[in-house]
Amino acid sequence: MPHPKSLRRIIYIPFDHLNLSHGAMRYANKDEDLIVLVESQRMVDPSVFSPQRLFFLLSSARHFQLELEKAGFNTRYIKAPTTVEGIKEIQREFEGLQVFAAVQSSFRLQASLESIGVKFCENDFFLTKRTLFREWAESQKSFLMENFYRKQRARLNVLMDGAKPLGGQWNFDKENREPLPKNYAWTPYLKHSRDTIDEEVATSLGIEARDVWATTRHGALEQLQNFLENHFAEFGRYEDAMSSENWAVHHSLLSPYLNNGLLHPEEVIEAALKKFEEGSIPIASCEAFIRQIIGWREYINGMYWHLGEKYKNQNELASSRKLLPLFNDPSKTEMNCLKFIVSDIDERGWVHHIPRLMVLSNIALLAEVEPQEFLTWMRNTFVDASDWVMVPNVIGMGMHADGGQMMTKPYVSGGAYISKMSNYCTGCKYDPKKRTGEDACPFTTLYWNFLDANSENFSKNHRMAQQYAGLKRLSDFPDVKERAHQVLAGLEKGKI
Repeated sequence: MPHPKSLRRIIYIPFDHLNLSHGAMRYANKDEDLIVLVESQRMVDPSVFSPQRLFFLLSSARHFQLELEKAGFNTRYIKAPTTVEGIKEIQREFEGLQVFAAVQSSFRLQASLESIGVKFCENDFFLTKRTLFREWAESQKSFLMENFYRKQRARLNVLMDGAKPLGGQWNFDKENREPLPKNYAWTPYLKHSRDTIDEEVATSLGIEARDVWATTRHGALEQLQNFLENHFAEFGRYEDAMSSENWAVHHSLLSPYLNNGLLHPEEVIEAALKKFEEGSIPIASCEAFIRQIIGWREYINGMYWHLGEKYKNQNELASSRKLLPLFNDPSKTEMNCLKFIVSDIDERGWVHHIPRLMVLSNIALLAEVEPQEFLTWMRNTFVDASDWVMVPNVIGMGMHADGGQMMTKPYVSGGAYISKMSNYCTGCKYDPKKRTGEDACPFTTLYWNFLDANSENFSKNHRMAQQYAGLKRLSDFPDVKERAHQVLAGLEKGKI
């Protein structure tokens, strides 16, 4: 550590800005700056965050400090009750030094740092500046992601043929999103070796240091390369498929590294396009993956900031049920889909977007779980979770709690969708084709119950006309209603 007189500035690096080339590190000086990471007690409370999420966050941050030291930077990794208290501790030690950071990725942390006079540079961990997104949003009658995505393609000149989309169309959904065929030949996923830091973190958390998630920049790059070589070609075709035999199918598993800074979206897009240009990747898969990065990811972050800090508190459908026991204990349900998915989450802190939306969010919405209860669970459980990720995805997309500000209709379905896109229904106690009786699929029963209970909100929605026409044809709806009461009571008790 150099003498305090040689230091000119403190640079604070949050646990989601772990990159030597972006954020505040763009301006770091090895001779004059002290790089500080703060492990706050609030963040690492094991009663709040899942062990897998904590392992990934803590080990990645500690590895990044080691990377900084090897690169010649002066660093300090401290533990404190809160981030602000940790920074103040450093300021007391190095009196008079200004604290510098990139604009933070959450309202709460940004406000906390502003309150102690931190100076900021731009947050460049996304491809779309917040001012640019605001300009787009303010020019729209509705916030359709598809409109934003097309503008992104043109602005960034990605998969474009002049002013037109490469291949003659903006998306290839009709060619993608197929269910997996029977006896599918699975491609093994990359396993990450563990070092002393990983083992120390795992031991402190009382868990095993599993080999699922990389905790270094090198490991994240290996994961990117593994996806491009072994999974990219089939990603689009099976991006919506779910299976009890494989927790990841052909998903990239890059979201944790993009969200904590170990990878930058620009380099991921560049690598994907380079692989596509080699000729072995179908355009349908390439476009689907590009859409995830420059479309959904940028859109969700933009909406988080555009909709404002109070957006997370919305509950337009007045849902009030407490979090269902099954979310914290897969033994509290006999539904195969939820049992498998929650078990996967317990083991790895991750499942892909379709289990999140069409199973987890679906059951929470159908069962009228309070959106904030579900949001807290999602935020605390997934390794790739951040406020900006989860708030729009849960409040807007998953729970339709914002009155339709983001989505024109709720994402609800009965058991038929799960049966089509997965093998979960095979051998399940419940039949996705049935809506009444003790063996009726809870999703199917609650789907029709939800439509009836929310007819005032959705019956005039042109995108739901077919569903409400179907509801009117149900001659057994009184029985459906009775079964729905039984299902909801059973879900509350952890016995459905």
